[in-house]
Amino acid sequence: MKNRHKRLIFVLAGLAGLAVAATLVFKALDSNLSYFFSPTEVIEGEAPVDHVFRIGGIVEVGSVKQTGEGLTVHFSVTDNANNVVISYTGILPDLFEEGQGVIAQGKLGADNVFYADEVLAKHDETYMPPEVADALEEGKKKVESNGS
Repeated sequence: MKNRHKRLIFVLAGLAGLAVAATLVFKALDSNLSYFFSPTEVIEGEAPVDHVFRIGGIVEVGSVKQTGEGLTVHFSVTDNANNVVISYTGILPDLFEEGQGVIAQGKLGADNVFYADEVLAKHDETYMPPEVADALEEGKKKVESNGS
């Protein structure tokens, strides 16, 4: 075999190895990404099915219900246009309360209930996660455009 052929085989093998490595990296990144969706986007079917994502908004006043003596809590999150019921089993953050901003991470069930693995609450009086603030603004715009 000529040196030219050996070099060509070496370059092709290197490119194939690089392609395999890039594919593995992108698959690993894709499985670890969790995108943010507002309640309106979830209701409209834009959120992925069977994939972890984040949902955020304001906890509706009067929607927090604890089931029995366990740690499972159901509450509703709104963006002022739509709301989604969230089920969370665990201890809620100390700053979690009705009428405040929240972000939950988990999966949407077949029953259209969002089953959260993690719930994050705002950390002071003035902070609102940017994603939640944007979702609330979009929800407000949709309500205003539907009402006029």
